[in-house]
Amino acid sequence: MALITEEEVVGRLGAGRMVESIDHMSEKYLKGIQRILTVSADTELVSAPAYNFAAKDAPTVNAYISAMGIIQDELGHAHIAYRLMEDLGFDKEQLIFERDPNSFKYPYAFDVPLETWVELAVANALYDRAGFVLLSDVFQHTTFAPWKRALVKVDKEENFHLRHGETWMKKINQSAEGHDKLQRAVDWMLPLTLEWFGLPDSMKTQKVQLEYGFKGQSNDQLRQTWMSTAIPFLESLNIGVPVHRDERTQAYVIDYPFPSEFDPEEKRWLFDEGPIEWLDDDSGRPSVMKRWRGRGPMNDEFVEILQRGHRQVVDLLVREKQ
Repeated sequence: MALITEEEVVGRLGAGRMVESIDHMSEKYLKGIQRILTVSADTELVSAPAYNFAAKDAPTVNAYISAMGIIQDELGHAHIAYRLMEDLGFDKEQLIFERDPNSFKYPYAFDVPLETWVELAVANALYDRAGFVLLSDVFQHTTFAPWKRALVKVDKEENFHLRHGETWMKKINQSAEGHDKLQRAVDWMLPLTLEWFGLPDSMKTQKVQLEYGFKGQSNDQLRQTWMSTAIPFLESLNIGVPVHRDERTQAYVIDYPFPSEFDPEEKRWLFDEGPIEWLDDDSGRPSVMKRWRGRGPMNDEFVEILQRGHRQVVDLLVREKQ
């Protein structure tokens, strides 16, 4: 591993040259790209069992097959990111199969079970839209050339996933019963997606992702980009959303205490209790970071599903050698 100095990295990027390998990275650049790749890989990986959990409720065989296609795509996207980390010297097998469930870094939203086809459709329309917004931004701005090339395929497939969700939401919305089910799902899933983009810009202390061009937009800018397409779509279905567009600033404004406490068992937001902190403090009050660190109801189960087969194969090979 031949890392270079910060000055050399800055000079390379300043000259408009891409980073092709670890030989073009400083320690700071390497740690930064490892972090963003880990979050991306873990998110894609855990989305597979999360979506499979709800796909069992598919209304038709064709619908189930389409869900399996999306799950296959997500696993492929995860493989791309883990493979890039392997090229940077990290152990892909350890990252996927040997880590503790609590150490996986993916949005808390996937720790709350998707239990119906309606919730899967909303997840495609909202969660995959978040993935599309994030990865499209990376695709347009990243200075890490291998990831930029890989994202040509990923960007197109994530766009398909969110369109799949939109199409099914439109179908479901054609009945009053379906509309009510969509509204209930959006009520708990939309705020989780708004949290997906992370801390507000005013609270960010680490800005290496922007400084090194891993992405082009800040957390709050990405949140606005997501709302600029998600909110009009939901409103077109007459689904109520706790967000409005400020005509003076042309920005979307969140109309509930943001962030708020969430009851994952009931899938219910405790807006009436007022806002909570993003970060932990000495008061012992709930915080978003405390919830994220504690993970959610499905963390252990989903990681167990992903790691179980690998353990069984390893055990079988050990027995065969004995």
